[in-house]
Order: sequence, then C-alpha cells, then structure tokens
Amino acid sequence: MGVTHEELVDRARQLAPSIARRARETEALRQPQNDTIAELIDAQLLSILVPRRWGGHELSIHTHREVTEIISAACLSTGWNVAFYSGHNWMAVKYPERAQEELFADKGYALIPVTTAPSMTVEPVDGGMVISGRATWGSGIVHADWACVGGSSADGTRHQFLVPAEDTDLVDTWHMSAMSGTGSHDFEIREVFVPEHRVLAAADFRNGDTPGARMHDNPQYLMPILPFIYCETMGIFSGGIRGAVSAFEEVVRSRVRTHSGAALADSRYSHIKLGEAAAAADVTQRLVIDLTQEAIDLADRGSFTMEDRVRLKGRAGFIVDLCRRAVNDMIHHSGSSNFATSAPMQRFFRDFNMLATHAFYEWDTAREQLGRARLDLEPNHPLV
Repeated sequence: MGVTHEELVDRARQLAPSIARRARETEALRQPQNDTIAELIDAQLLSILVPRRWGGHELSIHTHREVTEIISAACLSTGWNVAFYSGHNWMAVKYPERAQEELFADKGYALIPVTTAPSMTVEPVDGGMVISGRATWGSGIVHADWACVGGSSADGTRHQFLVPAEDTDLVDTWHMSAMSGTGSHDFEIREVFVPEHRVLAAADFRNGDTPGARMHDNPQYLMPILPFIYCETMGIFSGGIRGAVSAFEEVVRSRVRTHSGAALADSRYSHIKLGEAAAAADVTQRLVIDLTQEAIDLADRGSFTMEDRVRLKGRAGFIVDLCRRAVNDMIHHSGSSNFATSAPMQRFFRDFNMLATHAFYEWDTAREQLGRARLDLEPNHPLV
C-alpha cells in the first residue's frame, strides 16, 4: 500500500517546527538549508505528484497544496521551494517516456528548477539541439539535479528543454531583501547538447496535453501549465498567511506599548485586528481550496477554455493581493520593534510584498484580463 495523503500531511507537520526555527538562518544563508532538503526527501514530500509508474505517490494536487501550506506557514522561502520541487515533477511528465525514465527511474523524484522565458539560443543539430544562455529566477537551482529552460530558434520557434544540473553553472545573483532563502540564482548553460527526447515545443508544454502526459491514466497530468501553476503555488499564500497570523497573535499576546504601558492583549482594537487577520486567513484557504478543486474538475472534464483560464488567473491574483493587504495591516499594528531582523512579522511582510509583484499573480494584470473578458475582449497578456 502506498503512502497516503494523511501520512504525508502528518510528516509535513512534524517537520514544520524545525523549519520555522531555521527560517532566519535560511534567509541569511540565501538558500534552502541542506538539512531541510534532506528531511523533505526522507519524508517523501517531493514525490507527491510523480506518477506511480515511476515510484511516486501520484496523489491529488490537494495533497500538494496542504503540504505546501504547512511548510509555508513555517517559512515562506522554504514553502516556495517545496511547492516548486514537488510541482515541477508534474511538469516533467509532459516530456516523452524516455525523458521521464531518465528523471524518475532511479529514485522516484527529481529536483528541477523551471524557467519558461526563452533565454536560451538554439542551434538544431542531428538528434537534438545545442543550447546556450543564462536563465534567471532559478528557484531550486542550488540543490537541483535537473533544470528545465526555455529557448528560441532563429526562426522564432520556442522550445522547452531538460538538461542535467551538471550541465549548468550557478551564478551567485540572489541578493534580495525578500524571499531571500529561496536561492533563486541565475544559471548559465554553455553549448550543451540536448537530445530530442528532452525537447518539447513550448506551445505543447504550455497547453499540457502531450503524449508523455497521456502515458498516465490520470487527467491531472493533462492540465495546461498556467492553471496548474496557480494550483502549485497558491498553497504558499494560504499557508504563509496563517504563519503571519500566528506571528501577529504572538505580538498581540506579548507586546506592551512603550510609553503608555498598555498591553495589546487588553485592547479592543487589537482584538478586532487579530480577528480580521484570522478571517482573512480562513477566507484565503477557502479560496485556494476552491481554485484547486475547480482546476481539477476542469482537468477531469478535459476542457480549459480561455474564459476558464482568465477566471483562474483573476482568482489567483485576488488571493495574493488579499494576503498582501492583510499582512500589511498586521505589521502596521505590530509596532516598530517587529521590524527587527529576529521578528517573524517583518519577514512575512517583506516576503508577501515581493510575491505580490510576481508576473504570474500580479493583481493589476489579473484584474485587467477579467475586465477585458467582461467586455468580450481578448486577453492582451501572454500569461493567461
């Protein structure tokens, strides 16, 4: 009998306290800690979406979501990497059987950063392509064993490539004031041959319904990339906002105002703000569960219309902006002492405000696409 949803969720809960204790050190290190990655692997939390054929758990995207929520509540940077390491195994299933076997056959998972911008130059050769270039925002590259990168041929045709991590060179660029512990460095690839079984047309990769995905009798593998990315990452936000509320509650319980000597725990206004924050976390989780379930239902029906995609994008943008506004309100009521580097509140504040600018969820673009759809206008942004 395979590992169950409940077992993996329990393992995540057991790891969360140590991940929370390491959060400040992870940020200072500017990458996930080796011990954390080892614990995640030992707990089998990175094989959630790997097909059973390759030794994975092949569980629901809801399992991925709940595990991501638990880890993100402890440390958003670590939650980000967990979401991507686990979720990017799902993306690798888009590739042909031979590529999947290379990635999964030995251990049942792979650690894969994915960058979709066409940053590689491409030269077709017999049996494949030679690629060169520099990829940015390489979340997961520090501990990677493979990398998935985009590139364009001279005629403008775009492709998505799988390369062994040993064929990449990390460039130490991740000096950021937020999400610092993700280790999302640039990496370079110099004239690396990629055999044709590890090359996909970018359009096929984005649309999702590939021969590799159809090898597995599970409709979740046929989902288009962008709707999946919302499912893959929204648990970071629903988990992170719960972590922020817990940190804020500790502030309310313990803080005494400097000049008045008044305890926040005795303040009616503090009760109101803590209740508001808790409600925001509850609503966020409900919205994330509903978004995930809708995407699963659409995959089961085998249909993702443009209307569906715009709606999911709008909902994801709304969720992220809701979290940003909630955490900003919490830090505003936490006092200046909570901007100390030792205070969890300021880390949640910085991390959420950075994440809210991410191209996949940025609220202005998301709501613009919703507004255009209401007026029967086509999307005017590529990330839909």
